[in-house]
Amino acid sequence: MADLAKGSKKLLNAWAFYDWANSVYPLVISSAIFPIFYESLFADRDHYITVFGMSLKNSALISFVTAAAFLVVAIISPLLSGIADYVGNKKSFMKFFCYLGALSCIGLNWFSLDNIYVGLLFYFLGLIGFWGSLVFYNSYLPDIAFNEQQDAVSAKGYSLGYIGSVILLVASLIMVLGAKDSEKIAAMRYSFIMVGIWWIIFSQYTYYFLPKGNKNTNRKVTKAVVLNGFKELKKVWRQLETNIPLKRYLFSFFVYSMAVQTVMLIATYFGSQEITWESPSQSQTGLIICILLIQIIAVVGAILTSKASAKYGNIPTLIAINCFWVLLCSAAYFIVTPIQFYIMAALVGFVMGGIQALSRSTYSKFLPETEDTASFFSFYDVTEKIGIVIGMCVYGAIDQITGSPRLAIVLLAVFFIIGVFLLNKVPKTNTLK
Repeated sequence: MADLAKGSKKLLNAWAFYDWANSVYPLVISSAIFPIFYESLFADRDHYITVFGMSLKNSALISFVTAAAFLVVAIISPLLSGIADYVGNKKSFMKFFCYLGALSCIGLNWFSLDNIYVGLLFYFLGLIGFWGSLVFYNSYLPDIAFNEQQDAVSAKGYSLGYIGSVILLVASLIMVLGAKDSEKIAAMRYSFIMVGIWWIIFSQYTYYFLPKGNKNTNRKVTKAVVLNGFKELKKVWRQLETNIPLKRYLFSFFVYSMAVQTVMLIATYFGSQEITWESPSQSQTGLIICILLIQIIAVVGAILTSKASAKYGNIPTLIAINCFWVLLCSAAYFIVTPIQFYIMAALVGFVMGGIQALSRSTYSKFLPETEDTASFFSFYDVTEKIGIVIGMCVYGAIDQITGSPRLAIVLLAVFFIIGVFLLNKVPKTNTLK
């Protein structure tokens, strides 16, 4: 382990490089290959499976498991961050969740309907591993970078993550397309192994340079320490009572982010079930291309959104984006052909990158003058996770009851409409207009 000074270029690069290592998970596992693989398992049967003593639709089942994983993350994140900050061993926690997630990705190689419980467990643990490691990864930023460096190094991490994940997704795409129809499932399984190996190997560069976290072996973990993270969240909640702009913005973010994150997680399942593809092979290829399209256009969308917010203000820009989301969700009810889905993917990518980037920066502008920004962003992250839990449960329930996700997509439009209404209630400032 190297001992580098705070703000050193090598230390900043090492921190940002973890994005290169772990970003393959959300793209290859959450968004692209695994959803296609999961749907392929049901190619010769209907979309229902008996599990946990119930007959559940496959997409509803994965929605509920995803919601459960995010609920666990929302609960344990404040606990773990409080312990890690007190004891000073955040690198150990980060490694644990990293390896948990990576090994779970490798475990997805054995996912099958005959071993559905084991497969779902690996999927569940993979989600917890990824999001759990991010808690400690993000908490390192003020430790390794000075205030004036943080925006740049954070953006660098995002860029590295985008490049690395797209490289592996393209490699997986080539592998899947090059395989015979009878071997495509096996090719997808190999991609899960590749994600796990990639994540473990490239994270070592980060771990070599990151500090341990000033470990203090004399400190004992008490009940007060364990609950410290929740105390910090409670303190932020109390401060919201006197900060009306922040409180109203946070409520609006909670509502519309619930819909945004749900769309991101279920887009591929919707495309595989509701679009009329000519063949299973075309479906697999088309869905992966759509995910790539979303990734590429999301970068452009984020840049244009940043320019729009600089000209018109953050809140008006967010209102406009939410209105556009309403139109997209409403139109999704009617799309049936691959070309319609490609167009929809391009439009989703255009506003997806923008709304995520602008939401977080807008939140930071509303924060009061304080050095305790970590607690506010912890509150922000927990808010986002709880929103995902609700969004995925609502989507899964409607999908299960109606047998189709189309009505669930339309219902998401309602969340964006409410988001627009709440954003209009946010008091305007000179910087946010």
